[in-house]
Amino acid sequence: MERPWLKHYVEGTPHDIEIPDGPLWIYLERAIQKYPDNLALWFEGREVTYRELGELVERAANGFVKLGVKKGDVVALMLPNCPQFVIAYYGALKCGATVTPINPLAMPKELRIYLQDTGAKTIVVLNFFYKIVEAVREESNLENVIVSAAWDMLSKIKQILAPKLVYKKEMKEVPPLREGDILWNDFIANTEPKAPDVTIDPDNDIAVYQFTGGTTGIPKAAMLSHNNLKANVEQCSAWMSSIGEEGKEMFVAALPLQHIFGQTVSMNLAISWASSMLLVVNPRDIEKLLKLIHKQRPTFFPIVATLAIGIYSHPSVHKYDITSLKMAIAGAMALPAEVTRRFEEATQSIIIEGYGLSEASPVTHANPLDKERRRVGSIGLPFPSTYCKIVDLDDRTKELSPGEVGELAVKGPQVMKGYHNRPDETADVLKDGWLFTGDIAKMDEEGWTYIVDRKKDLINASGYKVWPNEVEEVIIEHPKVKEVAVIGVPDEVRGETVKAFIVLEPGETSSLKEIRAFCKERMSPYKVPTLVEFVDDLPKSAVGKILRRELREKTE
Repeated sequence: MERPWLKHYVEGTPHDIEIPDGPLWIYLERAIQKYPDNLALWFEGREVTYRELGELVERAANGFVKLGVKKGDVVALMLPNCPQFVIAYYGALKCGATVTPINPLAMPKELRIYLQDTGAKTIVVLNFFYKIVEAVREESNLENVIVSAAWDMLSKIKQILAPKLVYKKEMKEVPPLREGDILWNDFIANTEPKAPDVTIDPDNDIAVYQFTGGTTGIPKAAMLSHNNLKANVEQCSAWMSSIGEEGKEMFVAALPLQHIFGQTVSMNLAISWASSMLLVVNPRDIEKLLKLIHKQRPTFFPIVATLAIGIYSHPSVHKYDITSLKMAIAGAMALPAEVTRRFEEATQSIIIEGYGLSEASPVTHANPLDKERRRVGSIGLPFPSTYCKIVDLDDRTKELSPGEVGELAVKGPQVMKGYHNRPDETADVLKDGWLFTGDIAKMDEEGWTYIVDRKKDLINASGYKVWPNEVEEVIIEHPKVKEVAVIGVPDEVRGETVKAFIVLEPGETSSLKEIRAFCKERMSPYKVPTLVEFVDDLPKSAVGKILRRELREKTE
């Protein structure tokens, strides 16, 4: 299969990648060996070197084994971005287990699905969410519950003061530990820094059960092997090496590490480069995030568009120097041109749009790290060793010509082994190595790919197809608009009509008439919203992706 996009790669970017031998943790071992004194983790003032991180991971691996965790068992992590996540993640892998990261804000119904689907026998959970685990324990296979607190990795004095002063209110909601459950600090202290010897088949052994967002139906766990994850690390590394240097970067780990984008690009890639991770628990606290960037001088920022908007539109942004940032890669949702312009203006860096999905570990496309070469509005080019095609919406065996709109399909070493326990759903999206993404896209003759929208978000207004993304791209350009989401709502005359939910910039006011007038000058009449609702905020996933599904449910 021809790859016309290769000629647009930045000089020095390989056309194909080589996946190193061994399990995923080879990157951590290499960093420890080459840069033992490099800062690995920064968390609320606590600094952890690679040497220290290596010892803690070995202790965790040993601790899991003492609890009976063996190769093939599942360890669930219900933790925010904190050192314990990184330590437990690699510790579980080092004893041969499969990790399943869980959104710390999951409700009992969701957690029940995750635990039952994976059969997890062990969970590491933040103390504030312990009651959620308790609510579903009897309906799960859990045998080991390890309970950590946000302050466990801080100084001794902070460990004493935090629960009494900072988290006094939250601690009232934490039930007493059930007999047999283990505190994190005891779990780590009562072990030796010696991981077991396990044999890993990196191509077939599953490192991570990564649950998809669950935007439709029951969430499914993508089975990602050690090689799937290493392949994506190598692809990301090859793409960004023109602007980064091993052992000298600091990544802002603000995206949730339980999300595959955060895991691969904020954590695994950072470790493969022996870089520092600036662990951010709450990226919605923009002022604190700005202070951290100003003080710690990070260089790489995996991000989503909503977080980029939050940064450049914050009233205090001009108080801080955030120009240490060299680059940001944005995923999970579209990156409008206006967001690109304003973020780069504020940071003096480059931000590129990429594309991926949990089923591909996750990244498959990105724009070149070159302002002259990239194409704003496109998801860019397929990664090294990645193939891409557009297929007919009704007949996936029919490949479409350049410029035609259809379903995006990708193929590469980062593509999952399948969905856990779901052979029918696996067969629906995987065929002959091709992953059918469910995203509607078009690709030009040179391989530049453009996402049109999700299949399920298509609006059918009087027989005309309206893609929410293209309407949002226009509305976000209005100087009064901070964020926007567009959905289709039932209409007696048109079948469906276009509705926009808009968050205005602070202090601004607007009207349906003003928004419609702005749109009429820039798009076909049938695409112009007939309904506009001004809201204080938009529903978002843990990673910051706007959830149109919730807006649709709200209007039903």
